[in-house]
Amino acid sequence: MTAALTVQSVSKQYGAVAAVDAVSLTIEAGRVTCLLGPSGCGKSTLLRLIAGLEPVDAGAIVSGGRTLSATGATVAPEARRVGLVFQDYALFPHLDVAANIGFGLADLPAAARRDRVAALLDHLQIAHRATAYPHTLSGGEQQRVAIARALAREPAVLLMDEPFSGLDAHLRGALRDSVFDMLRASGTAVLCVTHDADDAMRMADQLVLMAGGRVLQQGTPEHCYREPASVAAARLLGEANVIAGVAKDGVLSTPIGSFPSPAGATAVIVRPQHLRVGAGKANATILSSRFVGATFAVELDAAGQRLMMWTGQPRGAAGDAIAVEAPADMVRLLPA
Repeated sequence: MTAALTVQSVSKQYGAVAAVDAVSLTIEAGRVTCLLGPSGCGKSTLLRLIAGLEPVDAGAIVSGGRTLSATGATVAPEARRVGLVFQDYALFPHLDVAANIGFGLADLPAAARRDRVAALLDHLQIAHRATAYPHTLSGGEQQRVAIARALAREPAVLLMDEPFSGLDAHLRGALRDSVFDMLRASGTAVLCVTHDADDAMRMADQLVLMAGGRVLQQGTPEHCYREPASVAAARLLGEANVIAGVAKDGVLSTPIGSFPSPAGATAVIVRPQHLRVGAGKANATILSSRFVGATFAVELDAAGQRLMMWTGQPRGAAGDAIAVEAPADMVRLLPA
């Protein structure tokens, strides 16, 4: 894949707070990179730095061999070939759909501007709303207009800040899939910010996990989920049990079993769905069991450690003893 934009050890400080701290990542053409982290972790600040809305304090942002941002030098937002879709879409209320999309194309001849707007209207399936005003559009239609406006200037990179957060769950899923399929097919490099792990896993070709202004881990959704680099990275993608044990002679002994540990790890990470009922001696006590739709959520006490197990069938009541284990290939050892 071709790198459309690289962020090289970029930092941004606000007083004593490091909003973005030595962040590096690559955004590739035709792929969706999803930036996932809790509120206040620096995701939106990083988008603003890439868009050129704020200068960097250290590091560089480079696209097509051209430095867009470096210490003391910032290319203006309109000269970057970087599109930005805001969380609230930021459509101009006094302009109809076609005029909103063509707003940034004043440098084109009128005929070329009309042709590009018409092509985007067709591509995003909103041609029938060309003369409508923003207040008459549904949430999904407003989002398509915002994306079309961002794509009108043919950006090398499209930045999206929580683009689906204002939509209901059903519409969000359908629109998310269709929009990103279209963007991939167009060869656009996309960086999408979200705090929703499910959305991130479904959207992304590449994940970047952030907390406290730093990148915790990068990789495919499957890699980040199955091989988390830390407890914090694991928990950004869903619930995770952290189970302490005792390391001796290359083996880590835990309440749910023993695992090879040549590096001397002292704990393991296990997802709730990877815990299962074992055939051996009882090693845990059920604290509670709740039906939550597709599964039963069973809270356990294993040698004083509280664990969560998700299972397709009821496994007993509070106070019952139970044997639990986890397959070795579903256990992630934490570094010592």
